[in-house]
Amino acid sequence: MPHSRRTYLLLALLLIASFACAIPSVTFSDTNTINTAVAQTVSARLTQNAPQQLPPSGAQSTFTPTVTLVPLDITATLVPTITLSPQPIFTNTPIVPLMSVSVSTNCRSGPGKVYDLQGALLVGETAEVYGRDPTSRYWFIRNPDSGADFCWAWGEYATISGSTQLLPVFTPPPTPTPTITPTPSPSFDLDYSHIDSCSGWWVDIAVINTGPQSFKSVTFEIQDQVTKVELIANSDVFTNLDGCLKTSITDTLNSGGSLVISSPLFKYDPTGHDMLAFITFCTEDGQKGACITKKIKFKP
Repeated sequence: MPHSRRTYLLLALLLIASFACAIPSVTFSDTNTINTAVAQTVSARLTQNAPQQLPPSGAQSTFTPTVTLVPLDITATLVPTITLSPQPIFTNTPIVPLMSVSVSTNCRSGPGKVYDLQGALLVGETAEVYGRDPTSRYWFIRNPDSGADFCWAWGEYATISGSTQLLPVFTPPPTPTPTITPTPSPSFDLDYSHIDSCSGWWVDIAVINTGPQSFKSVTFEIQDQVTKVELIANSDVFTNLDGCLKTSITDTLNSGGSLVISSPLFKYDPTGHDMLAFITFCTEDGQKGACITKKIKFKP
């Protein structure tokens, strides 16, 4: 037995003896029991003081966890579903002002007479108002007639029911470019009629006014392409020489009208010669106003 163990055993015996002297009332009748207790005490002391054995170098300690499965007690809890009934939402709906007139008023594409006409607000009718122009003289309303959805009405004879303070101010649309309708130009048609004579020779030309304006003066220029003779006559009337017996004079050739005019007199018979005539009709006397010239070739 090693020396340290003998020392511990001796101390244990002395301790037991001291307990036996200090407690005389305790009686140990079982010797085996006493020996067993002493041996266990000594063994416990030896174990505490014994040097711990380290695992050899390079050895790995193995840890085996102990898993204890604990059954879960799941109790389903029913949460009641609360259904909320929708509540009505009240909003402030603005009241659209209404316009009525004491005199029937035109409604146009813009605030002014220069804009195109798109309808009319009559006496006894009403129209919703959605805006105004910067001058507050015109109102942007729902068109009471078919066509454009909205239009502008003059407020001179208007009565507005309802508040107009919140109405927006609209910028007027661009002013339309006025369409200038050109005056139709005067026009006429020419046709050779015949040659005639009485103290000279002339040709007659039939004329039809195909334009919208009346003619009041004429210039008749005729050229003989064979003899190179050229004759010119101006007149504020339209003359038709009918031989030596009758002469017809007309002051105005109205639109759609027709007549026959005679050329200046030749001193010779130009029958069979190529002729070129330039005839100018004007809307005013003295070959003024709107004038138009046409030419005609013929052979008498």
